[in-house]
Amino acid sequence: MNSFLRWWNVARLALCALLLAGVAMAQEAPALGPETNLPVPRFVSLNASEANVRRGPSLSHRIDWVFTRRNMPLQLVAEYGQWRRVIDRDGQGGWIHYTLLSGARTVVINGESTALRNRPDANGTENAILEGGVIARLGKCEPEWCQLTAGGYRGWVPKSVIWGVMAEELRD
Repeated sequence: MNSFLRWWNVARLALCALLLAGVAMAQEAPALGPETNLPVPRFVSLNASEANVRRGPSLSHRIDWVFTRRNMPLQLVAEYGQWRRVIDRDGQGGWIHYTLLSGARTVVINGESTALRNRPDANGTENAILEGGVIARLGKCEPEWCQLTAGGYRGWVPKSVIWGVMAEELRD
């Protein structure tokens, strides 16, 4: 009987370990889109100066509004055929045809303004001041800082002042 209890305890511990490993793997691995096999959610940018945002994934669905800022960062949250469901930094969104989107990464400056610094450090020299709402091209990202290019200037800003990059995202 003692050996059965020992076996039972070992089996229970092994089962728990497998379950925990499965949960950890499920949390680490992002979902992949059924059309592109790319991670969902992910960030993209608007590839057109004007894009209809529809209530559903087809031309027969009503247009809810029109995005009018080329290069605006959007978060892609779903895929269906040739349509992508996106949301903007205000949480508004809908379905857009995939040809109106680009994989080029951009971000938007949140708040009033922020300093673009020469290195990823709050004590770095200011290269420029970026006003709130400015769209910048995203470069490298470290755990707390990202490198941006905007208006001919290049530098670093804290991740906390931009929208268009995942908090845990690292880029080379």
